Amino acid sequence: MFRQLGAEPPARLTEIYRSFVEDDAMLAVLLEERPRVVSFHFGLPPAERIAALRDAGIVLLATATNLEEARSIATAGVDAVVAQGFEAGGHRGVFDPEAHDDHLGTIALTRLLVRRLEIPVIAAGGIMDGAGIAACLLLGAGAAQLGTAFIACPESAADENYRAALLGDASGHTVITTAISGRPARCLANRFTALGDEAGRGAVPAYPIAYDAAKALSAAAKAAGETGYGAHWAGQGAPLARSLRAATLVAELQSEMEQALSRRRVYTTSGESP
Repeated sequence: MFRQLGAEPPARLTEIYRSFVEDDAMLAVLLEERPRVVSFHFGLPPAERIAALRDAGIVLLATATNLEEARSIATAGVDAVVAQGFEAGGHRGVFDPEAHDDHLGTIALTRLLVRRLEIPVIAAGGIMDGAGIAACLLLGAGAAQLGTAFIACPESAADENYRAALLGDASGHTVITTAISGRPARCLANRFTALGDEAGRGAVPAYPIAYDAAKALSAAAKAAGETGYGAHWAGQGAPLARSLRAATLVAELQSEMEQALSRRRVYTTSGESP
């Protein structure tokens, strides 16, 4: 593909992202700056790192895609679990990418974790409007986490090609691919995901080594005027994306959520079926 784009592939691949699991410098920054929240993805760091952050008064969240992962999060002393449904855009938060994935959806996973855990559950995956937030709250979630809904906001770092794909026909087609980073992630279907399908399992280096090649290929493609090799992460709710300023979108989400919950209360009071 590099040759077709008139470019040379990188001579070697490197680990371009260090993991918090062994990054002492990152831990030191967090303990010094003390952000209000730190969230873990792809599993949990060692117990001593979790303890250090908790001792600093930082609220801790961690992603789970099944009950076993969620129980590990609760046992580790993390404050709340993010229930990431299979609909979610971006990287699957699986602890072990080689283990079987039950592909639990947001509704089923959220309700399961609410029923089985004593820590708060934050629903994530495919939620794009206030009605979706309200539905998750009615399932017992303490909050909802939205990602794809904010990509089209002018404040996001998405480039124009990413925005155009998200707000166009491509939004209706997302796939799970390991080709871009080496870990399963949901992305708008494009030439990069098609290349991953052709390559087959075992041809992609592990995360984050593959990301080094992906970024180089994307840069070469952009230089050649080809926009189909971007990491256009998006969830299955992508067709509902809105191009609004972030503050406006948050206000809309709150209004929609309140309306949905109000309708629910009206039905319950009147005895009518929703």
